[in-house]
Amino acid sequence: MPKSKYKFNHETLSFIKVRASFKQKFLRGLTYLMSTIVITIVYYSIYSSFFDTPQERGLKRERDELLLQFEMLNGKYSQVEAVLKDIQQRDENIYRTIFEAEPIPLSIRSAGIGGAERYSELEGLSNSEIVIEATKKLDKLAKEVYVQTKSFDEIVVLAKNKEEMTKSIPAIQPISNKDLTRVASPFGVRIHPYYKVLKMHTGMDFTAPTGTEVYATGDGVVVDADRSKRGYGNLIIVDHGFGYKTLYAHLSQILVGVGRKVKRGEVIGLVGNTGMSLAPHLHYEVRKQDDPINPVNFYFNDLTPEQYEKIIILAANSGQSLD
Repeated sequence: MPKSKYKFNHETLSFIKVRASFKQKFLRGLTYLMSTIVITIVYYSIYSSFFDTPQERGLKRERDELLLQFEMLNGKYSQVEAVLKDIQQRDENIYRTIFEAEPIPLSIRSAGIGGAERYSELEGLSNSEIVIEATKKLDKLAKEVYVQTKSFDEIVVLAKNKEEMTKSIPAIQPISNKDLTRVASPFGVRIHPYYKVLKMHTGMDFTAPTGTEVYATGDGVVVDADRSKRGYGNLIIVDHGFGYKTLYAHLSQILVGVGRKVKRGEVIGLVGNTGMSLAPHLHYEVRKQDDPINPVNFYFNDLTPEQYEKIIILAANSGQSLD
């Protein structure tokens, strides 16, 4: 490209050198500059559409590594969650069952953690959905671990009281019944001896002569020793702790008073025929949290498996209770 421009002068018939003004030079330079910028932008746009810059490649590589780490953490979380579920199952079905503890409600074990505003500060971040979901899982896991820790604290206390619990829970028959011939009526729906209608029989009847000794079936404290000519007649209620109580009804004599501490096997009364009773017998109940439960499940200190099966068969043969 020539450095200078010339213009032909028709009057002198010669070429005259053209000198550009500053304004022309400025506009020309500005045009070159703008053209260069436009071309550069177009080139960069086309190039970036098909090729990543080194910085973009680095960021994508970092993102892929973070996603891989997240997936690995997600897998580890699932493993920890599975282990925790197994511990919870053992806690409910073994530890708490052994120590007669109430199960922890699912609503407490799986309780939520706060509301949506708890995670508002994480919104708007890159991959915020993944971060929020991971945080929610960790919060839930932390809550379940905390609940399980408190449960184990309770189990530890129960384990320390295991010896006392073993002595307290009803575990023998309330009268001498080694030959198993004194079972009259079991727990369950039976024909009422007076009303002659089906009625829930909340205890177990043992036939025996008036004056037969009645034993406390576990260690505890006498909380009721009532004398009456109606209903249960003369009765004794022993509180064994741990949610258990036993009731001994239709007694001819009460040999202990309210507040008396009794031991398993101690004589506390004598069989009778008081109250609404058809014949001399002992009506015996076991209550858990004040609800009657089947006493036949609490003779494990007295009976072999064969005897246990026999007493269930003998009791089931009765269609009518004695009270």
